[in-house]
Amino acid sequence: MIHALKEHPEHFENVISGKKLFEIRKNDRDYKTGDLLALNEYDPETPKYTGRSCLVFVDYILSDEKYCLPGHVAMSIKPCVINTNPCVINTNPNFDHFSKWSMYAVPLATEANSEVGGEMGEKVCEQSN
Repeated sequence: MIHALKEHPEHFENVISGKKLFEIRKNDRDYKTGDLLALNEYDPETPKYTGRSCLVFVDYILSDEKYCLPGHVAMSIKPCVINTNPCVINTNPNFDHFSKWSMYAVPLATEANSEVGGEMGEKVCEQSN
């Protein structure tokens, strides 16, 4: 399942930089390990979407009320990649070794001011080596 979520700019920056590897959310969507989160940068001061977004993979969920508020979850997240080569199929991608197969994949992140234009930024950012 893919969940489209708002992410405030300060948190969004930390997700795309790799500093923030978790999401704390109210579990009103029945989140599950293996879900994808489409994080859409949203500025509450404007209040508008900035057009930047990224896709992350949920690889662990903690819902124990001993550690989380009732009805909330802590999700461990990893960057998600899109395979750009249809001849390569990786059924068990290891994101720790992203550079080994980066020629076949690009990080899924969009920019607000892309040359392609459109709502939510349709241009996929390329990884710099």
